[in-house]
Amino acid sequence: MFRRKARSETDQSELDEVEAPAPDPAAGPWDSDDVLDDGLDRVDLGSLRVPPREGAELRLQVDEGTGEVQSVMLAAEEGALELRAFAAPRHGALWDEVRPQIAADIARHGGTATERQGRFGTELVCQMQVVMPDGTQAMQPSRILGVNGARWLLRATFLGRPAVEPESAGDWEDAVASVVVHRGSQAMPVGDALPLTLPDDAQRLS
Repeated sequence: MFRRKARSETDQSELDEVEAPAPDPAAGPWDSDDVLDDGLDRVDLGSLRVPPREGAELRLQVDEGTGEVQSVMLAAEEGALELRAFAAPRHGALWDEVRPQIAADIARHGGTATERQGRFGTELVCQMQVVMPDGTQAMQPSRILGVNGARWLLRATFLGRPAVEPESAGDWEDAVASVVVHRGSQAMPVGDALPLTLPDDAQRLS
């Protein structure tokens, strides 16, 4: 969950001050109220509608304790893309607020996060400490971007080659642009994760 933080609380010292260009609203990702019939067969996962990607598996990350779906992942041999959506204010730029929080959290855990300009605006290039299956620690590269929508924020995290070679990750970024976010009309605190559900046909995830 993201927590909104007053601007005075946010420490910007670890990040370069970069002015982000506005993303092209005609290029996706889409709001469910605005998307036209583009011929893509998307898997309905509640707040996210995700088209399968050739050569990648569509997986759901499920909390073992609660059974709730926490995120959606497209995984392939060369890398992966994790998708999550959050409630946001109708007017505002939630990504600008939470980006420094993510960077500070990564730094607190021994990693690094720097800003770069990408297809969707300002994103974070990260090195995060992770524990390997054998118990040793290693640094895992990732690239995190956020897209502000109509009362929602879509957060996409690239792992593997799409994280370390962003210039050649066009197909993976196209996958982000083809996502449809369904915010719904229910009232939700800003920063709460939008609910994800299992698809009607679970076999479509393989």
